[in-house]
Amino acid sequence: MYLRATLLCVALLLAPASQGAKPAEPDPQLAAALREAALNANTFDDRFDAEVWLKDMSTRLGSRVPDPEERIRILRGVHREAQRVDLPPELVLAVIDIESNFDHYAISYAGARGLMQVMPFWLDEIGRPDDSLFDIDTNLRMGCTILRHYYDRERGDLHRALARYNGSLGSRKYSSKVLERLRTRWRRQ
Repeated sequence: MYLRATLLCVALLLAPASQGAKPAEPDPQLAAALREAALNANTFDDRFDAEVWLKDMSTRLGSRVPDPEERIRILRGVHREAQRVDLPPELVLAVIDIESNFDHYAISYAGARGLMQVMPFWLDEIGRPDDSLFDIDTNLRMGCTILRHYYDRERGDLHRALARYNGSLGSRKYSSKVLERLRTRWRRQ
């Protein structure tokens, strides 16, 4: 038992940090963006475009999220939050696909939670400790805000932004995986 616990601790110490591993000092700009994001919400601008997009993506997501109501809730949230931060919703779907396989109750070995695997410390940082990262809307709002922050920080370099999101800056493995999933499953023709 003691050996197993020791090995687990060593593995966690040697493992690369996840996107949400708490930095020594949280990024104040990102914390401010998350605070603002928690207060603002939008919906689809055009009903026809929304219906076309939802139907297309719902068909693609059907095998992963069999409950049609949950599937539409996830897709509406993805579209809303991606549009809010000016990211392609299909990119966000690819991130979720890799991060949690669309399980909104997912928890990583590092403690990241929900669809986009957001670390819980962010809730304290933005003064919203009672929010739940298992809530689809909260998780998407925070995850999209974080991804956009890293995209801006990396001056539009998507590989670096995705690697930073995942905590694997310096490696292209994660970003290549997300972009491949985007190309093969989520990109609209």
